Amino acid sequence: MQLSKYIVIITTFLALVSYNTLADDYPNRPVKVIVPFAAGGGADIVARAVFQKVSAQLGQPFIIENKGSAGGIIGSDSVAKAPPDGYTLLLGQTGPNAINPALFTKIPYDPIKDFSPIIQLTSYPYVLAVNLNLPEKNLAELVAFAKTHPGVITFSTAGNGSSAQLAAELFMKASKTQMTHVPYKGAGPALMDAVAGVVSMTFGDAGSSTPMVLDNRIRAIAVTSKNRSRLLPEVPSVAESGYPGFEAVAWHGILAPAKTPPAIIKKLNQEIAKVLKDPEIRARFSKDGLEIVGGSPEDFSIYIKAEVDKWGKVVRESNIKID
Repeated sequence: MQLSKYIVIITTFLALVSYNTLADDYPNRPVKVIVPFAAGGGADIVARAVFQKVSAQLGQPFIIENKGSAGGIIGSDSVAKAPPDGYTLLLGQTGPNAINPALFTKIPYDPIKDFSPIIQLTSYPYVLAVNLNLPEKNLAELVAFAKTHPGVITFSTAGNGSSAQLAAELFMKASKTQMTHVPYKGAGPALMDAVAGVVSMTFGDAGSSTPMVLDNRIRAIAVTSKNRSRLLPEVPSVAESGYPGFEAVAWHGILAPAKTPPAIIKKLNQEIAKVLKDPEIRARFSKDGLEIVGGSPEDFSIYIKAEVDKWGKVVRESNIKID
């Protein structure tokens, strides 16, 4: 028994030494960062901004590779099945890492078991914005009309099963209303048809909606974050408009394959945390309506589990299916 105890202690010590040595030497070659969406989109822009800085700090290229297909499933799965050595990372997002497991009948990865969370980068709200011809000027008036006219209010989102749609579903549940979803292929067309009056309103991200609001082409009546958006400080949150505790935000974060050495996860967390404090990054993200989050790998892990539970429940109760 005594010998076995010493063997365990020695093995643990050697493992810690090995991990720390590995982290000291990491990275010694280029690192691939998979963005599971097309180039030029919001996730791609966030990844490139962050890892340009990380590359400069660590002296190795962090190469962004776009694998946009199947709602982020293809790219996410490629990371889940990559070697857990720190040389393949994932730009995670609400859809692939919190919504898709409930949305699709079969998904090739487990959002909890197959990834090692590193750090949450951002969160961002959706804006409830109505066509200017609608007489309703605030959320209370909109809800009152929707309750007496079920299904008449139409709302656009970036697509069926999108995090924007789930934010809308959560709002309808909270407000006990029934509105009609009109899915689009992208946030841009969804916003423009709300401006044109093809649909009554839209659930759009703050970054793309704000210019239209400030240009008086559409009326923002609420944001879905707990607090007001810095981009639209005059627009109340849903929570302060009669629905305490309401929150529906999307997010970006960095993950690695499960079983990536903890020392590498820690090093990446520390380096990315430095980037998130960079004034240039903070200004750029704020301009796009993104709130910087940061935190530890453990914080991000707890948050992802909560998001999987939260959005899984919304998907099931709303009976939303893609396949």
